[in-house]
Amino acid sequence: MTPADIPAVNRRLKAAFHSVKAPIIDLVAIQTRDPFRVLLGTILSARTKDACTAAACERLFRCVTTPEELRRIPLEVLEKTIYPVGFYRDKARHLKALPDVLDTLFGGVLPDTVEALCELPGVGRKTANLVVALGFDKPAVCVDVHVHRITNRLGLVHTQTPFDTEMALRATLPTRYWKTWNSYLVAFGQTRCGPRKPQCSGCPIASYCDACLEPPITA
Repeated sequence: MTPADIPAVNRRLKAAFHSVKAPIIDLVAIQTRDPFRVLLGTILSARTKDACTAAACERLFRCVTTPEELRRIPLEVLEKTIYPVGFYRDKARHLKALPDVLDTLFGGVLPDTVEALCELPGVGRKTANLVVALGFDKPAVCVDVHVHRITNRLGLVHTQTPFDTEMALRATLPTRYWKTWNSYLVAFGQTRCGPRKPQCSGCPIASYCDACLEPPITA
């Protein structure tokens, strides 16, 4: 795949996206239109299946929709509320620290830049970029395992780490595609282009994929 192929690939990924269930954080963004709840959901989603994240978000959002409500909920109750998301105890501690850090660093206002969001507990570049893109509706390149894997398979980037992939995509991907690229590729990675035995037969972007020119992926 070359940069010239991006518009055509994006159109096909968009069509595929609308034929499957959207990733959980996209649903949180659509249903709440609230950057703070997008942040909470994104923190919960790390190393956790979407179905588990969705159930945890539903329970959490019944009692927490603002930093002040998060401040008031006891840690033990918070742990039980988000269980069994991956690393739920660590995530509960990060969430409990969030209101005080927001007050100290940002006057209680959730920032809308990647660099500032990365100063919050439990927030790395993947989470920060997703909150900027889905929570604040601003251009940001969120790279998770799906984006890293698929863009390398396509041959659009040739990188070893998600950070390197983010930097390469920032240099290659037109800004108008930044906000939706993660959503499209996460859905595509969850349903067709998995880490093992991707469904290359009938793939809508196979004709653009460098990996399809190589021997079939069997493991």
